[in-house]
Amino acid sequence: MSQSLETPLSKVKRGPNRASYDKKQACAIIDAALMCHVGQTKDGQVFVTPTCHWREGDYFYWHAHSKARNVKGPIDDPEKVCINVSLLDGLVMARSAMHHSVNYRSVTLFGVPERVEEQDEKVRQFKLFLDKVSPGRWETLRPVNETEIKATGVVRIKIEEASVKFRAEPPIDAPEDYNWPVWAGVIPLERHWGTPQTDPVQQQIFAPAKPPEAF
Repeated sequence: MSQSLETPLSKVKRGPNRASYDKKQACAIIDAALMCHVGQTKDGQVFVTPTCHWREGDYFYWHAHSKARNVKGPIDDPEKVCINVSLLDGLVMARSAMHHSVNYRSVTLFGVPERVEEQDEKVRQFKLFLDKVSPGRWETLRPVNETEIKATGVVRIKIEEASVKFRAEPPIDAPEDYNWPVWAGVIPLERHWGTPQTDPVQQQIFAPAKPPEAF
């Protein structure tokens, strides 16, 4: 299996020194993020739809209502979509306004979606997605029913055409600005989960239950 995701379409033109086409690096970013943005066209109009995603092996998955544009459109009229996954890691504070930046990791993928049709496979993918968000929670839930399965569309693209782009460094100022008397550096942005807030209905009906462990 080739580890390079570079193609003429995925090749980064702007800032190629910050680009990578390593598949393992791309998959690590995909797995670390919860949300992606799916870009597609419809009748000449570009649409970008935010949604949650997950990965299994060489495939990138997302779901929506079975009639939603981002899962139905590229199936009814097969077309290559563009998907971006991004993680913001820090604010880069420089000595000049124009040299401020951010540290980040991102993946841009291209591919023609294919629908997951078989019911048991759809349910298995539902579980994989929930396991990413809250491991072990699936087994505690009311089983999904046929209406829910039918109403939910699941599509995937193969991870074979993509680029990674990232920045992970301190400010880069002009040499003449390094003595300017202002603080410069990186303010890390760390993911932090707040205190779980119990559903008010559960508080009324049941004794308090232990909150799940988040992704």
